[in-house]
Amino acid sequence: MTPCPCGLPAAYDACCGHWHAAFAADGALPAPSPEALMRSRYSAFVLDLRDYLLATWHPSTRPAVLDAPEPGLKWLGLTVKAAALQDADHGTVEFVARSKLGGRAHRLHELSRFVREGGVWFYVDGDLR
Repeated sequence: MTPCPCGLPAAYDACCGHWHAAFAADGALPAPSPEALMRSRYSAFVLDLRDYLLATWHPSTRPAVLDAPEPGLKWLGLTVKAAALQDADHGTVEFVARSKLGGRAHRLHELSRFVREGGVWFYVDGDLR
């Protein structure tokens, strides 16, 4: 069993790997909530799944391309501090993602915004904390 990078106590295949595999198979983006999408996006960063990251990014804020990660970047863990729905189609997730690069530890603390369109959740943007 390979643990899921998102930090939930589940195997990758039964957790974020499920969403990644559905996308790879037929382009489906089935994450059922902003938190599930955020966790799957963190795991996609860990695994360098740039196509998934771009597909789950809302077109209004999506970059044209994602650069390859910095050589030597290691993701160390994810903590979800809060997740909330504002209504049926808008949600937020506050998280801290830890990484290490060049022997230095880094923290990314963000309040991310998500929107659901056509039944599919997308990352819109976020505010650094």
